[in-house]
Amino acid sequence: MKIKERATVHVLAKGLSDVFRPSYFPLLGIVLLLLFSYLSLLPWGLKMSLLLMVAFWTLLLPSLGVRAYRRFTNKSRQDLLLRRNRIVPYVIHILCYGCLLHLLHRISVPTFLESMIIISLLVQCVCTIVTLWWKISMHSAGVGAIMGAIVAYSVMFNFNPVWWLCLSILVSGLVNSSRMLLRQHTLGQVLGGTLVGFLCGLIGLYI
Repeated sequence: MKIKERATVHVLAKGLSDVFRPSYFPLLGIVLLLLFSYLSLLPWGLKMSLLLMVAFWTLLLPSLGVRAYRRFTNKSRQDLLLRRNRIVPYVIHILCYGCLLHLLHRISVPTFLESMIIISLLVQCVCTIVTLWWKISMHSAGVGAIMGAIVAYSVMFNFNPVWWLCLSILVSGLVNSSRMLLRQHTLGQVLGGTLVGFLCGLIGLYI
């Protein structure tokens, strides 16, 4: 492969990894539920308030927490790619997601909406435990959780999940390939992440 082609593939892989960050998936999942379930009947003001709450606890606050950790420990972004340095950022995300789940429970949102955060929290907890011994792809786990959640929600809402599954499998293939092309993970690590995410997405709805 020529140098220019390699550079193009690298840019595309980096773009896919950035667009499909696992921290985006809870917000995306809740957006889809608000659009395609009976929750679409809720007032727009209420839906926007809910989305802002989710964005704050899953995107803004964890990002600020990880940035503060990096500054305090004088670590770069590249340092956080190492397995031994990934635990604290994962714990920061887990704490933020746990607080969000508590708030959602206090305001009595529908259980299947809470389950989107439960699934994300379960994925992060399992991946954090696995990371103590083996590097696993959180990107792959995030997409795998989407696939598992689609199967679980299709049973709950009685719809045909084939097209949604096809789309999620395509995204999973692209994300997994990008992680390997960027040499962030091996084939085993992305497949392991996908399997963990799928099982968490499948059973997280029923916890």
